[in-house]
Amino acid sequence: MTSPLAKLYKKISKRKSESSEKLQVAEEDEARTSSSSGGSSLNVDELRDVFEYMDTNSDGKISGEELQSCVSLLGGALSSHEAEEVVKVSDMDGDGFIDFEEFLKLMEGEDCSDEERRRELKLAFGMYLIEGEEFITAASLRRTLSRLGESRTVDACKVMIHGFDQNGDGVLSFDEFVLMMR
Repeated sequence: MTSPLAKLYKKISKRKSESSEKLQVAEEDEARTSSSSGGSSLNVDELRDVFEYMDTNSDGKISGEELQSCVSLLGGALSSHEAEEVVKVSDMDGDGFIDFEEFLKLMEGEDCSDEERRRELKLAFGMYLIEGEEFITAASLRRTLSRLGESRTVDACKVMIHGFDQNGDGVLSFDEFVLMMR
């Protein structure tokens, strides 16, 4: 079962083309087939929900501006230049946007170097932090989940953190976050 922390990472993790409805359905079917037969733990329906959440104008594509806005809504900071770079790196067909197929590839981590993955994880980790803190606390997790419309008690957040807290200090360090995201 995917933890709310992992779901949030998927929602904010950054990484394609105008398609007819028929093509989109075919792409979704292909993605479902490859996810179920390829042993991927990603749920295509959940990823579709995340994609639609980020695609604020419902045009079937995520622009740099939409990406920047979503990250900002979640309490993070992404410059327009950084958002455009993310789109450029993820844009396989060169249309300047991320479509659902490209989004799936991004979420599956295809063509992603270890350094790039670490940068993405660092950005995601930062979304959970309260200014001045270096760890994900139960309060910061609760705040971030609340921004996503998933209300949790501080106690429930403590339980979530406990599942990945290797040193027993009650918070998640970046290294513990990285392990959780594997």
